Amino acid sequence: MIWPMDVDVVVIGMGPGGEEVAGSLAAAGLSVVGIEDRLVGGECPYWGCIPSKAMVRAADALAEGRRVENLAGTAEITPEWQKVAERVQEVTADWNDEAAVKRFTDKGGRLVRGKGRLTGPKEVRVGDEVFRARRGVVIATGTAPAVPKIDGLSDTPYWTNREAIETKTRPESLIVLGGGAIGCELAQVFSRFGSRVTVVEAAERLVSPEEPESGALLKKVFEAEGIDVRVGAKAEQVRYDDAFVVNDDIRAEKLLVAIGRRTNLQGLGLDTVGLDDQQRFVEVDDRLRAGDGLWAVGDITGKGAFTHVSVYQARIAARDILGEDGPRADYHALPRVTFTDPEIGAVGLTEKQAREQGRDIKIYTTDLANSSRGWLHGAEGFLKLIESDGRLVGATSAGPYGGEILGALAVAVHAEVPVRKLREMIYAFPTFHRAIEAALLGT
Repeated sequence: MIWPMDVDVVVIGMGPGGEEVAGSLAAAGLSVVGIEDRLVGGECPYWGCIPSKAMVRAADALAEGRRVENLAGTAEITPEWQKVAERVQEVTADWNDEAAVKRFTDKGGRLVRGKGRLTGPKEVRVGDEVFRARRGVVIATGTAPAVPKIDGLSDTPYWTNREAIETKTRPESLIVLGGGAIGCELAQVFSRFGSRVTVVEAAERLVSPEEPESGALLKKVFEAEGIDVRVGAKAEQVRYDDAFVVNDDIRAEKLLVAIGRRTNLQGLGLDTVGLDDQQRFVEVDDRLRAGDGLWAVGDITGKGAFTHVSVYQARIAARDILGEDGPRADYHALPRVTFTDPEIGAVGLTEKQAREQGRDIKIYTTDLANSSRGWLHGAEGFLKLIESDGRLVGATSAGPYGGEILGALAVAVHAEVPVRKLREMIYAFPTFHRAIEAALLGT
């Protein structure tokens, strides 16, 4: 007979959100059990944000070296993928979560390896153990790479982001299915290291959730760098015969499937607490409550598959579990960055979203090449600002350091700063962020 163990909180899934909420509650003195069947820390530090940005940084260094001839003299650039592989192995600790586990247990938490499943209100089973949570359960099981149903694909040794991150060798040629953030970042990385890359995107443009200008900019840059970009192109069939062939006319050594992420709520036992496990996401309120004594954070809430969203939600959920008052979840100023070169940073509403909400809007744009810093840098990019009711409700910063310039715009959208006040600011010269002033003044 299995005897349940009473604890304060059980956290199912120890990715960024789960680790944050479990660690903060344990540090506050609660008895916390964290359940994880893979690596503590989740996708981000091992196959996502951190190693991919190490790869992006390396590829950007190659691109900068190749710009020397136009700016400073001559340089001989010889890409070496081994250095990238070694760096990725270093930043992921060779895919070892010992440090993350220690970070949690040092706060007083207990880690249990396995798959957790709700067996009733505030009750979780993992393997042969059952835990009863006095305060409640937090679900933070994240997402996995989405794999489309394409004829022949399942019978091939295709890559997801995980295999692309882990590879020790650079493919001579690569097909990337998906022109979103992940697909675009990795496509540019491999291309800059010498792979012949083709991007196949079913939508009419790259990074389709963002402004059309962002997709057009990336397509122009990618094609100039030698990447074959095929938008409005659906992969109908895949076969493998020592190489991948898509739609009978695109052939490459490797195939990367990067069409997005998917949740999987089946197997979590949501039906035992009155929730529908056939839904794509777990519905939560502004305190991340999914039910009585049940919270959910991260990708499975459908508020954005970003580490910063998971951690933001985890902090709100932790305060609620502790009975502390605090700000409620608000996503009106959600920032996101695609770490290509140029970077695509965006916050708040796109023009399309604002119009779909029936807002009366004003649009301000400027070309970075028209600014002093942009001209000196030889930059390609733009700034697009969206005003509604006298305040900034959305912005896109595309260009060198686009994600960093986004910081000022994110503050403005979050704090609902009047556009009038933004026009009255003093902007340092000559900086990229001075383009904010140029856009608003139409100069």
